[in-house]
Formats: sequence, C-alpha cells, structure tokens
Amino acid sequence: MAKDGNTSAADFLPDRLDLDALRSAAACCEGCGLYRNATQTVFGEGPRQARFMLVGEQPGDQEDRQGHPFVGPAGRVLDKGLAEAGIARDDVYVTNAVKHFSFTLRGKRRIHQKPTAAEIEACHPWLDAELAVVAPRVVVVLGATAARALLGREFRVTRSRGEPVPLGDALAVATIHPSAVLRAPDRDAAYAGFLADLQAAARAA
Repeated sequence: MAKDGNTSAADFLPDRLDLDALRSAAACCEGCGLYRNATQTVFGEGPRQARFMLVGEQPGDQEDRQGHPFVGPAGRVLDKGLAEAGIARDDVYVTNAVKHFSFTLRGKRRIHQKPTAAEIEACHPWLDAELAVVAPRVVVVLGATAARALLGREFRVTRSRGEPVPLGDALAVATIHPSAVLRAPDRDAAYAGFLADLQAAARAA
C-alpha cells in the first residue's frame, strides 16, 4: 500500500523479479485509476541485458491498442534516430514511466492527456523493477514526464539535454520525446537535436 493509503504498483509486484514475471503481474495492475479506461497495460520490451534503456512518458493510442511500446508515429522517429546514432535496436529495452494510456475523449477520438504526478508516482515501482532487472549502462530519458520520474522535479530537459548524469549504477541522457519532433514547427531542426542527444547516449555507453 502506498504511503497515503492508496494503492500503487508496489501492491502488484511479483515475488520473483524477472521480465516475464513483471510483465505478467503488470497486466493485472490497478495501482492507479488509468487501468479503468485503458485497453491494456503496455509493459516494457527488449533484451534482459540491454545496454540501453529508453524511457518515455506513457503508451499512445496505437501502443494501447497493440500492447507494445513505441509502435506509433513517435516509434518510427525513434527507430530512425537509433539507427542513425549507431544504437542497435536489439541492444535496447524500451518502456514508459506510466504503463497505461491516459486520455480524454473528443467525440470518438482519444486525445493524449499528460499523466498526473500521482499516476507517475503510483507506477514508479514497475520502472524501478525494470531498471533493477535490465541493469542498463545508459538510460535515455525521453521527455519531461520521464525526466520527472527518473531525475526529479527540478531537472529540465531543455537545460541539460544530451549531458550524461549519474543514475544509480548507470548514466542517464535526457532528450525530447520523439513525439515532440513530430509536433515541432521545424521538424528537421528538432530531429537534428534529438539525433545529437542519441549520439551522446551512444558515446556514453
């Protein structure tokens, strides 16, 4: 039970900490209210001993429907950036700070809604467990929500992006979320900055 008496992911963690056990347990997570409207839990994916862990905000509409992280338009930007930065996709574990899709309905459309601080906190035990099991060398922090979850409220991606900072036994390198590239007025410039940050992560490993 969370400190304030509410549930959190900690109430659903399995006794055995490996990726299969975590994924199975997360499918039943009711640690915050997001599970009520989301299609399913979208847990992290990738090899057990990946050198890189990439942490985004939350699943998007396509991820929620398909059950896999980074399979929508932002995922295609991410895959392109990883390839150009020389980071092999099979050396990457991808996940999100929050495992359920947070959205509001606008007609029949599901519009992304930023997770609350309480939702980020409630989901944090899953992220801690993934970090403990995968033990990456470098954690690439994608966007402000992931930065808040991993690096604290005071960290600013715009101020410290691309700079390796300690995170437990790993190094963290923050950058914008790939969806921000798609929303940018100048996509080419936004992508160039995103790629430079991924290249910094590759050097840090």
